Amino acid sequence: MSDFTLKNKTAIVTGGGSGIGLAISRLFAQKGARVFIFEMNADQAQRLAAEIQAEGGQAVAVACDVSDQAQVQQQVNAILEQQPVDILVNNAGIAHIGNLDETTEADFDRIFQVNVKGVYNCMHALIDSMKANGGGVILNMASVAASVGIPDRFAYSMSKGAVRTMTFSVAKDYVTQGIRCNCISPGRVHTPFVDGYLARNYPGQEQEMFEKLSKTQPIGRMARPEEIASLALFLCSDEAGFITGCDYPIDGGFIRLNT
Repeated sequence: MSDFTLKNKTAIVTGGGSGIGLAISRLFAQKGARVFIFEMNADQAQRLAAEIQAEGGQAVAVACDVSDQAQVQQQVNAILEQQPVDILVNNAGIAHIGNLDETTEADFDRIFQVNVKGVYNCMHALIDSMKANGGGVILNMASVAASVGIPDRFAYSMSKGAVRTMTFSVAKDYVTQGIRCNCISPGRVHTPFVDGYLARNYPGQEQEMFEKLSKTQPIGRMARPEEIASLALFLCSDEAGFITGCDYPIDGGFIRLNT
Protein backbone atom coordinates (compact mmCIF):
# COMPACT_ATOMS: atom_id res chain seq x y z
CA MET A 1 0.00 0.00 0.00
CA SER A 2 2.98 2.32 0.44
CA ASP A 3 3.22 2.88 -3.32
CA PHE A 4 -0.34 4.18 -3.62
CA THR A 5 -0.21 7.94 -3.17
CA LEU A 6 -2.78 10.69 -3.65
CA LYS A 7 -0.26 13.47 -3.13
CA ASN A 8 -1.42 16.80 -4.58
CA LYS A 9 -4.87 15.35 -5.35
CA THR A 10 -8.14 16.91 -4.28
CA ALA A 11 -10.94 14.54 -3.32
CA ILE A 12 -14.59 14.87 -2.34
CA VAL A 13 -15.93 12.07 -0.16
CA THR A 14 -19.70 12.16 0.41
CA GLY A 15 -20.93 10.72 3.67
CA GLY A 16 -17.30 11.07 4.64
CA GLY A 17 -17.79 11.58 8.36
CA SER A 18 -18.78 8.11 9.54
CA GLY A 19 -18.42 4.42 8.78
CA ILE A 20 -16.86 3.56 5.44
CA GLY A 21 -16.72 7.22 4.44
CA LEU A 22 -14.75 8.12 7.55
CA ALA A 23 -12.21 5.39 6.82
CA ILE A 24 -11.87 6.60 3.23
CA SER A 25 -11.50 10.25 4.24
CA ARG A 26 -8.83 9.43 6.80
CA LEU A 27 -6.83 7.11 4.50
CA PHE A 28 -6.98 9.51 1.55
CA ALA A 29 -5.67 12.32 3.76
CA GLN A 30 -2.90 10.07 5.06
CA LYS A 31 -1.92 9.39 1.46
CA GLY A 32 -1.60 13.09 0.67
CA ALA A 33 -4.99 14.14 -0.67
CA ARG A 34 -6.81 17.27 0.34
CA VAL A 35 -10.17 15.83 1.37
CA PHE A 36 -13.49 17.65 1.35
CA ILE A 37 -15.84 15.76 3.67
CA PHE A 38 -19.44 16.20 2.48
CA GLU A 39 -21.78 15.39 5.36
CA MET A 40 -25.33 16.03 6.52
CA ASN A 41 -23.96 15.91 10.07
CA ALA A 42 -21.79 19.02 10.07
CA ASP A 43 -20.51 18.51 13.62
CA GLN A 44 -19.38 14.98 12.81
CA ALA A 45 -17.56 16.20 9.72
CA GLN A 46 -15.91 19.03 11.65
CA ARG A 47 -14.64 16.62 14.30
CA LEU A 48 -13.13 14.31 11.70
CA ALA A 49 -11.56 17.20 9.77
CA ALA A 50 -9.97 18.45 13.00
CA GLU A 51 -8.60 14.96 13.75
CA ILE A 52 -7.12 14.66 10.27
CA GLN A 53 -5.54 18.10 10.53
CA ALA A 54 -4.08 17.20 13.93
CA GLU A 55 -2.49 14.15 12.27
CA GLY A 56 -0.88 16.38 9.65
CA GLY A 57 -3.43 15.82 6.88
CA GLN A 58 -5.59 18.21 4.89
CA ALA A 59 -9.35 18.04 5.37
CA VAL A 60 -12.28 20.42 5.10
CA ALA A 61 -15.77 19.76 6.46
CA VAL A 62 -18.63 20.69 4.12
CA ALA A 63 -22.25 20.60 5.28
CA CYS A 64 -24.19 19.22 2.34
CA ASP A 65 -27.36 17.29 1.58
CA VAL A 66 -26.47 15.31 -1.54
CA SER A 67 -30.14 14.92 -2.46
CA ASP A 68 -30.40 18.71 -3.01
CA GLN A 69 -28.95 19.48 -6.44
CA ALA A 70 -28.70 23.25 -5.93
CA GLN A 71 -26.87 22.77 -2.64
CA VAL A 72 -24.46 20.23 -4.14
CA GLN A 73 -23.69 22.51 -7.08
CA GLN A 74 -23.12 25.48 -4.80
CA GLN A 75 -20.67 23.58 -2.59
CA VAL A 76 -18.85 22.04 -5.55
CA ASN A 77 -18.54 25.41 -7.26
CA ALA A 78 -17.02 26.90 -4.11
CA ILE A 79 -14.34 24.20 -4.16
CA LEU A 80 -13.71 24.55 -7.89
CA GLU A 81 -13.02 28.25 -7.41
CA GLN A 82 -10.01 27.19 -5.31
CA GLN A 83 -8.75 24.14 -7.25
CA PRO A 84 -9.91 21.37 -9.57
CA VAL A 85 -11.30 18.18 -8.05
CA ASP A 86 -9.43 15.04 -9.08
CA ILE A 87 -11.46 12.41 -7.22
CA LEU A 88 -15.12 12.00 -6.31
CA VAL A 89 -16.16 9.20 -3.96
CA ASN A 90 -19.94 8.84 -3.84
CA ASN A 91 -20.30 7.09 -0.51
CA ALA A 92 -23.33 8.81 1.07
CA GLY A 93 -26.29 6.51 1.40
CA ILE A 94 -29.13 5.38 3.63
CA ALA A 95 -30.66 1.99 4.29
CA HIS A 96 -34.16 0.57 4.33
CA ILE A 97 -35.40 -2.81 5.51
CA GLY A 98 -38.53 -4.23 3.93
CA ASN A 99 -39.85 -6.20 0.97
CA LEU A 100 -42.06 -4.78 -1.77
CA ASP A 101 -45.37 -4.80 0.11
CA GLU A 102 -43.70 -3.33 3.21
CA THR A 103 -42.16 -0.43 1.26
CA THR A 104 -44.27 2.71 1.17
CA GLU A 105 -44.02 5.36 -1.52
CA ALA A 106 -42.37 7.64 1.04
CA ASP A 107 -39.79 4.95 1.83
CA PHE A 108 -39.06 4.45 -1.85
CA ASP A 109 -38.72 8.15 -2.56
CA ARG A 110 -36.45 8.72 0.45
CA ILE A 111 -34.05 5.97 -0.65
CA PHE A 112 -34.10 7.15 -4.25
CA GLN A 113 -33.42 10.79 -3.37
CA VAL A 114 -30.25 10.01 -1.41
CA ASN A 115 -28.85 6.81 -2.89
CA VAL A 116 -29.61 7.42 -6.56
CA LYS A 117 -30.23 11.12 -7.08
CA GLY A 118 -27.46 12.00 -4.63
CA VAL A 119 -24.93 10.09 -6.74
CA TYR A 120 -26.28 11.72 -9.92
CA ASN A 121 -26.17 15.19 -8.33
CA CYS A 122 -22.51 14.91 -7.34
CA MET A 123 -21.36 13.42 -10.65
CA HIS A 124 -23.39 15.99 -12.59
CA ALA A 125 -21.88 18.85 -10.58
CA LEU A 126 -18.31 17.74 -11.33
CA ILE A 127 -18.33 16.15 -14.78
CA ASP A 128 -17.80 19.36 -16.79
CA SER A 129 -14.86 20.37 -14.61
CA MET A 130 -13.27 16.95 -14.92
CA LYS A 131 -13.67 17.08 -18.70
CA ALA A 132 -12.12 20.55 -18.84
CA ASN A 133 -9.18 19.45 -16.69
CA GLY A 134 -8.37 16.39 -18.78
CA GLY A 135 -9.80 13.72 -16.54
CA GLY A 136 -10.58 12.52 -13.06
CA VAL A 137 -11.72 9.55 -11.03
CA ILE A 138 -15.24 8.73 -9.86
CA LEU A 139 -15.79 5.91 -7.40
CA ASN A 140 -19.34 4.96 -6.43
CA MET A 141 -20.43 2.84 -3.47
CA ALA A 142 -22.76 0.10 -4.66
CA SER A 143 -23.47 -3.13 -2.75
CA VAL A 144 -23.71 -6.88 -3.12
CA ALA A 145 -27.46 -6.13 -3.13
CA ALA A 146 -26.98 -4.78 -6.67
CA SER A 147 -26.00 -8.23 -7.93
CA VAL A 148 -27.89 -10.83 -5.88
CA GLY A 149 -31.23 -11.02 -4.15
CA ILE A 150 -31.16 -10.22 -0.43
CA PRO A 151 -34.30 -10.68 1.68
CA ASP A 152 -36.17 -7.56 2.76
CA ARG A 153 -34.00 -5.07 0.90
CA PHE A 154 -36.33 -4.10 -1.98
CA ALA A 155 -35.79 -0.32 -2.10
CA TYR A 156 -32.16 -0.51 -1.05
CA SER A 157 -31.41 -3.10 -3.75
CA MET A 158 -33.15 -0.91 -6.32
CA SER A 159 -30.96 2.02 -5.41
CA LYS A 160 -27.68 0.11 -5.46
CA GLY A 161 -28.55 -1.53 -8.76
CA ALA A 162 -29.00 1.98 -10.15
CA VAL A 163 -25.62 3.05 -8.76
CA ARG A 164 -23.94 0.06 -10.41
CA THR A 165 -25.44 0.72 -13.84
CA MET A 166 -24.86 4.49 -13.64
CA THR A 167 -21.22 3.63 -13.03
CA PHE A 168 -21.02 1.58 -16.23
CA SER A 169 -22.78 4.31 -18.23
CA VAL A 170 -20.50 7.10 -17.04
CA ALA A 171 -17.41 4.97 -17.61
CA LYS A 172 -18.51 4.30 -21.20
CA ASP A 173 -19.45 7.88 -22.02
CA TYR A 174 -16.30 9.57 -20.70
CA VAL A 175 -13.53 7.01 -21.19
CA THR A 176 -12.00 9.01 -24.06
CA GLN A 177 -11.92 12.15 -21.89
CA GLY A 178 -9.67 10.69 -19.23
CA ILE A 179 -12.41 10.06 -16.67
CA ARG A 180 -12.41 6.69 -14.95
CA CYS A 181 -15.55 5.48 -13.15
CA ASN A 182 -15.79 2.33 -11.04
CA CYS A 183 -17.84 1.08 -8.13
CA ILE A 184 -17.28 -1.00 -5.02
CA SER A 185 -19.87 -3.51 -3.81
CA PRO A 186 -19.31 -4.31 -0.13
CA GLY A 187 -20.93 -7.14 1.74
CA ARG A 188 -21.70 -6.57 5.39
CA VAL A 189 -19.32 -4.08 7.00
CA HIS A 190 -19.08 -3.52 10.75
CA THR A 191 -20.01 0.15 11.09
CA PRO A 192 -21.89 2.12 13.77
CA PHE A 193 -25.02 1.59 11.65
CA VAL A 194 -24.83 -2.16 12.29
CA ASP A 195 -24.42 -1.66 16.03
CA GLY A 196 -27.35 0.75 16.11
CA TYR A 197 -29.55 -1.60 14.08
CA LEU A 198 -28.85 -4.49 16.44
CA ALA A 199 -29.42 -2.37 19.55
CA ARG A 200 -32.78 -1.16 18.24
CA ASN A 201 -34.10 -4.44 16.91
CA TYR A 202 -32.45 -7.10 19.09
CA PRO A 203 -31.96 -5.65 22.59
CA GLY A 204 -30.15 -8.18 24.74
CA GLN A 205 -29.32 -10.34 21.72
CA GLU A 206 -26.82 -8.04 20.05
CA GLN A 207 -23.82 -10.40 20.21
CA GLU A 208 -25.82 -13.41 19.04
CA MET A 209 -27.27 -11.55 16.07
CA PHE A 210 -23.92 -9.96 15.24
CA GLU A 211 -22.37 -13.41 14.93
CA LYS A 212 -25.30 -14.63 12.84
CA LEU A 213 -24.96 -11.72 10.41
CA SER A 214 -21.18 -12.14 10.30
CA LYS A 215 -21.53 -15.78 9.25
CA THR A 216 -23.59 -14.88 6.18
CA GLN A 217 -20.21 -14.05 4.62
CA PRO A 218 -18.43 -17.32 3.75
CA ILE A 219 -15.21 -15.87 5.16
CA GLY A 220 -16.94 -15.86 8.55
CA ARG A 221 -16.87 -12.20 9.54
CA MET A 222 -17.91 -8.71 8.51
CA ALA A 223 -15.49 -6.41 6.74
CA ARG A 224 -13.77 -3.57 8.54
CA PRO A 225 -14.32 -0.07 7.07
CA GLU A 226 -10.55 0.23 6.64
CA GLU A 227 -10.59 -2.75 4.26
CA ILE A 228 -13.11 -1.00 2.01
CA ALA A 229 -11.02 2.17 2.20
CA SER A 230 -7.92 0.30 1.04
CA LEU A 231 -9.71 -0.84 -2.12
CA ALA A 232 -11.00 2.70 -2.65
CA LEU A 233 -7.45 4.03 -2.35
CA PHE A 234 -6.17 1.66 -5.02
CA LEU A 235 -9.02 2.41 -7.45
CA CYS A 236 -8.54 6.17 -7.05
CA SER A 237 -4.74 6.03 -7.37
CA ASP A 238 -2.71 6.35 -10.55
CA GLU A 239 -1.75 2.68 -10.20
CA ALA A 240 -5.34 1.84 -11.22
CA GLY A 241 -5.12 4.03 -14.32
CA PHE A 242 -6.08 1.15 -16.64
CA ILE A 243 -9.25 0.29 -14.69
CA THR A 244 -12.65 1.73 -15.57
CA GLY A 245 -16.21 0.50 -15.92
CA CYS A 246 -15.81 -2.18 -13.24
CA ASP A 247 -17.75 -3.26 -10.17
CA TYR A 248 -15.58 -4.66 -7.37
CA PRO A 249 -17.35 -6.93 -4.86
CA ILE A 250 -15.54 -6.88 -1.52
CA ASP A 251 -17.74 -9.32 0.32
CA GLY A 252 -15.86 -12.20 1.91
CA GLY A 253 -17.08 -14.49 -0.87
CA PHE A 254 -20.78 -13.59 -0.44
CA ILE A 255 -21.69 -13.36 -4.13
CA ARG A 256 -19.60 -16.12 -5.66
CA LEU A 257 -19.53 -18.62 -2.84
CA ASN A 258 -23.21 -18.39 -1.88
CA THR A 259 -24.59 -18.77 -5.41
